[in-house]
Amino acid sequence: MAYETLVGLEIHVELSTKTKIFCGCSNEFGKDANTQCCPVCLGLPGALPVLNKAVVEYAIKAGLAFNCDIAIDSRMDRKNYFYPDLVKGFQISQNDIPLCSNGYIEIDTEEGPKKIRIRRIHIEEDTGKSIHTESGDSLLDYNRSGVPLIEIVTEPDINSKEEAQKFLESLKSTLQYIEVSDCKMEEGSLRCDININVVDDERNIKSKITEVKNLNSFSAVGKAIEYEEKRHIALLEEGKNTLRETRRWNEVDNETIVMRSKAEAADYRYGVEPDIAPIKIDPEWIEDIRKTMPELPRQKKARFIEEYGIPEYDAEVLTQSKDLSHFFEETVGLSEDPKQVSNWVMGDVLRRLNDEGVEVKDLKFTPKDLADLLKLINEGKISNNIGKKVLREMFETGKKPDDIVKEQGLVQISDESQLREVVSKILEENEQSVIDYKNGKTRAMGFIIGQVMKATRGKANPQLVNEIVKEMLDEK
Repeated sequence: MAYETLVGLEIHVELSTKTKIFCGCSNEFGKDANTQCCPVCLGLPGALPVLNKAVVEYAIKAGLAFNCDIAIDSRMDRKNYFYPDLVKGFQISQNDIPLCSNGYIEIDTEEGPKKIRIRRIHIEEDTGKSIHTESGDSLLDYNRSGVPLIEIVTEPDINSKEEAQKFLESLKSTLQYIEVSDCKMEEGSLRCDININVVDDERNIKSKITEVKNLNSFSAVGKAIEYEEKRHIALLEEGKNTLRETRRWNEVDNETIVMRSKAEAADYRYGVEPDIAPIKIDPEWIEDIRKTMPELPRQKKARFIEEYGIPEYDAEVLTQSKDLSHFFEETVGLSEDPKQVSNWVMGDVLRRLNDEGVEVKDLKFTPKDLADLLKLINEGKISNNIGKKVLREMFETGKKPDDIVKEQGLVQISDESQLREVVSKILEENEQSVIDYKNGKTRAMGFIIGQVMKATRGKANPQLVNEIVKEMLDEK
């Protein structure tokens, strides 16, 4: 049977405004519990919310970045439901008139570019946070109550885990480029739910939509899609169907677990928020925001390919992070070879950043320092391998490459007479390798070269060593 998987995403993104959405409390993450609260975000009687203009501006930025229509007239609504950390008994959100709608994100697939439609982007407040202790107590931290969110809802245009992950990667990098959120999933700044069902194209049967919550990584999103896809198909093949329900992802057992039956929109008893005036957006303000928008990842990727002549894969990696793309471009501006810079940034620099779990902005050296290192290599003053050693020292100490080379005596040996003396000695000490070479065992030459590099502590000019070793072996 032929099955088609349909996935829609609901992504909650915490905005990086200085203050919360309806009050002046700090929006900073990681402070002591209940130290960033006031009567408004605690939902105390008589406390009135005031909409933070910066939240509206950030949402418009996101809408423009994702090709959305921006509503000139909008409003806030009340979404009523009970949850222990929802202090007022309702959440101030947007229902039928979202701030942004009808957008899309384009991703690359094996079949070519594909547009994933965005149904809506609306603004809302976050709830508090429940903390359950080992002793069975439940504690509540209201620092997160009132933190500004945008919720991004897609159409069910995603057909695989790979498409979902590409969409999320593009969304995350774009939000970071426009600087509306840090998108740190480990801090809850970006949270994703999936809505999934499958269609039996031959029998024209659909499974019922399941929502999966508590997905705290793009990897978990992919695993949950795979798991639910198999579960839905198995039920349909048994002549059964899924229930319309909300499930959560269990990272330990790699499976979804039922939480509750899925609520319909009517169950939330939406109503107009009476304490906040309707939102009216000046079209000129939208255009002013549009003018401040930076070059976005997809545009930057295309420009890198055209301007620097680097492969599409390189451009894709280098533009995922705004800071990384800036670091690459600044280094290229001080260097001569974009591909060489790309190789070093994508290879040794990015590998070390990933290993240590640090960001580009935390580097102890600058683009100029990397350019100076590559210049030392290109001028033949140090070898490529020595360059890697110097880069490691730059990571750890922040010292300039010139200073490291001088302090550690790493200048490449390119004196031919000096190298001939070393090669001659190595050949005398390894007569069997000379005999092997004469008998056609060409790998013996590689062994000799390795011994020369070892004797010179890697400082010998590799190209010159190759030439001298071959010449002196052929003369034997």
